[in-house]
Amino acid sequence: MAEAERVIGTPDTPEAGSEPEQSSGPGGQESAEVTGATGATGAARPRGRRRIAVLFAVAMFAYALDLVSKMIVVAKLEHHAPIEIVGDWLKFEAIRNAGAAFGFGEAFTIIFTVIASAVIVVIARLARKLYSLPWAIALGLLLGGALGNLTDRIFRAPGVFEGAVVDFIAPKHFAVFNLADSAIVCGGILIVLLSFKGLDPDGTVHKD
Repeated sequence: MAEAERVIGTPDTPEAGSEPEQSSGPGGQESAEVTGATGATGAARPRGRRRIAVLFAVAMFAYALDLVSKMIVVAKLEHHAPIEIVGDWLKFEAIRNAGAAFGFGEAFTIIFTVIASAVIVVIARLARKLYSLPWAIALGLLLGGALGNLTDRIFRAPGVFEGAVVDFIAPKHFAVFNLADSAIVCGGILIVLLSFKGLDPDGTVHKD
């Protein structure tokens, strides 16, 4: 009797230690797709947080550098003779600029203050969808530069939201500017290059 049971066997019963077969039907495919989507979302979130951290780190570095440089210029260079760095080609000369970057539009100080504030808000909102490292650097430069000049607009004379920005980098035959202006220009150039390459802030690449 035992010999007969051994010969007949029970083919429908899986052997011990064997793995159950995965479903290849529609239900199995849907389960795999959901698992893949969940994994992709989970991987994207930490990457997005890292890009946001890079944005604010670049912004704070640019802002701190601009703030410290202006404090030194006001304390050591204002009301003094310009300092020649490369002969007449590059000097450090402290001036107060009530206009936009490079001295343009001095009659619209309040308008430029509002624009700078709006730029900061837009960048902060855009950061939530940021997954591109180059875009994080570019937006960080813009944010740091905007914060630097906005600080002058708020806290310097002649009054709140009408303050004059401290400029001190004076190349020959060119307008006097500061490090915040430089950060804004570099960030803007980088954004233009990224746009030409078709790279979006969310990390996707499109071709026209």
